[in-house]
Amino acid sequence: MEITTIKTPHAPIRVIQGGKGPDLLFLHGAGGVTVDDPFLSALAEKYRVHAPLLPGYGDSEECHELREMLDITLHYWDVAAALGLKDPIIAGHSMGGMIAAEMAAVQPNDLSRLALIAPAGLWLDDHPIADIFAMMPYEMPALLFHDAEAGAKAMTAGLDMSDPKFLQGYLVQNARQLGMAGRILFPIPDRGLAQRLYRVKARTVLVWGDSDKLIPPVYARAFQKGIAGASLVSIPEAGHMVIHEKTKAVVEAIGALG
Repeated sequence: MEITTIKTPHAPIRVIQGGKGPDLLFLHGAGGVTVDDPFLSALAEKYRVHAPLLPGYGDSEECHELREMLDITLHYWDVAAALGLKDPIIAGHSMGGMIAAEMAAVQPNDLSRLALIAPAGLWLDDHPIADIFAMMPYEMPALLFHDAEAGAKAMTAGLDMSDPKFLQGYLVQNARQLGMAGRILFPIPDRGLAQRLYRVKARTVLVWGDSDKLIPPVYARAFQKGIAGASLVSIPEAGHMVIHEKTKAVVEAIGALG
């Protein structure tokens, strides 16, 4: 995988690319994505992967013109156009799944295949989603992973989460990333997507970890109800970070789209 820069109407965008095969546009979650992400590498064995960084993530520039859900949704369509993509598979995880669903609803005739991996975007009063903006890093592994111990090692590369140097770097990075993510996720991840899901025409697969504690599987059924014909792949022994805990199963689920 390699990272390049493309121009869009609002800002230069950093894009991770690699692999050969059908084009797949991957939209990352609130935690971001890196060049050495093993999930992207697994996708690249089957697809030509394009994974744009949302402004403010990684070493990308911030973009204050992207203020709300519609701005960000149209921005990603601008990214697809700048990359020259014609009807790519669009896959998104968590926050990225929320954006991918909005893209499919806003321009339903420009997309035929959609993979939503534990997407945000809906809100059920009886099943509130945890506030990630109010959490410390040591609280995250138990929320995001089926295997919290392994998840903590993956998040920190084996470093101590209580170490001041780790905390400083983590909090500085999060300030930039969650500053952008907060425009659509804070105070709750609901920007009216439920009222637009009926517009989605793309063949859709929903992928969910059975142990997801952040966005529990009850939300999978809500998405399935909203998107006509959507199929659901439930993956055992996987949490919200199913893309890392069960990478092969997620790639296979996306592959069912053709």
